[in-house]
Amino acid sequence: MSLPRISFSPRPRACLSAALLALALTLAACSGRPGAGSLALSTAPAPEAQEHTILIATTRERDDRPGTYFNRERADKIDFARATVSIPPTHKAGQIEWPAKAPGNPETDFTVRSASYIDGKSAFRAALDKELAKRPKGKREVFVFIHGYNTRFPEALFRMAQLTSDSRLPHVPVLFTWASGGDVTDYIYDNNSATIARDALEETLRTIAASKAEKINILAHSMGNWALMETARQIRISGKPLPQSKIGLFAMAAPDLDVDVFKAQLRRTGKPDRPFILLASKDDRALKASSLIAGGKQRVGAYDNEEELAELGVTVVDLTQIESLDAAHHGKFAQLAQLAPEFRKMLAGQGRRESGGGSEFGVDSVGDVVGSTAKAAVTLPLKILTAPITIFSGAQ
Repeated sequence: MSLPRISFSPRPRACLSAALLALALTLAACSGRPGAGSLALSTAPAPEAQEHTILIATTRERDDRPGTYFNRERADKIDFARATVSIPPTHKAGQIEWPAKAPGNPETDFTVRSASYIDGKSAFRAALDKELAKRPKGKREVFVFIHGYNTRFPEALFRMAQLTSDSRLPHVPVLFTWASGGDVTDYIYDNNSATIARDALEETLRTIAASKAEKINILAHSMGNWALMETARQIRISGKPLPQSKIGLFAMAAPDLDVDVFKAQLRRTGKPDRPFILLASKDDRALKASSLIAGGKQRVGAYDNEEELAELGVTVVDLTQIESLDAAHHGKFAQLAQLAPEFRKMLAGQGRRESGGGSEFGVDSVGDVVGSTAKAAVTLPLKILTAPITIFSGAQ
């Protein structure tokens, strides 16, 4: 007896290939990207350069090649390191001045001044407490950054340094870097790597909460939001929440996250005590391509129902009108770092009044921004950003 012949339509595979091609074309860099050896140490003098010490928690595998430290492979357990990165005096906000060749010139380029591994969680916590002790009481806060898809370790490290420098906040920077493949064709690999990183991210956040940190502020970008929300979900399920008194700002930049999944995660975690900050742009080409891969489902970072998000406990910051520094319009959040102190005060309802009356930000508090509906808006002055941003919120 002959078995019936079963044929599979090539359509799903063709659609996925087309979506991946669209994503690749959208995110393709116009120049070479950093590879092995790109983090070689620079010892050249640069008295006017700013230096920032960054603590690192990672699920990446160590790499013994000089100037490399970590690669794209997944490690069996969490690992830690520290690095000091210098920012050139010619630095422009929102940008990373990559050296044409490692180690670069600290007068004009981002350079690594020192770097070393940290052996174990206890040593990491001790290093964190040492950095916190350099800050006065009341300012001992931590800034955790979780990068997104298609990010190599040097790119994650220098982005963390750029955000730290531009924000001008005294927080201790902690980079959580998961094992992204660092190539546009690695979307599925990256998604799985971000999922694997959940336990390590939870361990990192619990370690920080157990330190002398007074507040933990978190910024996740793109696919990093998948790891963040899944971690928040499993912390809730564990029944052992992080100390609420230590939770600061919780920001999600261009989240590459299915909106239905996001709603399900929030149903489990519950409406946050303080709103999540969502940094979104309606012209984000990377999220449009990601939506194709996801069967046409909208991503949270490109969701157009601000009222619904507000009801879930999300404050949406629309960055659409900001002129992007990248072709995909996916990295606008990096330009917002320069606004961090003022933006933070506004979200806390601490907008300062100018002598001519009214608020420096056009409002007296988040409540004044919001009014009675999530569609109320306020434009921040051009002197802070090169283009206006619009605030939406569900607070009453």
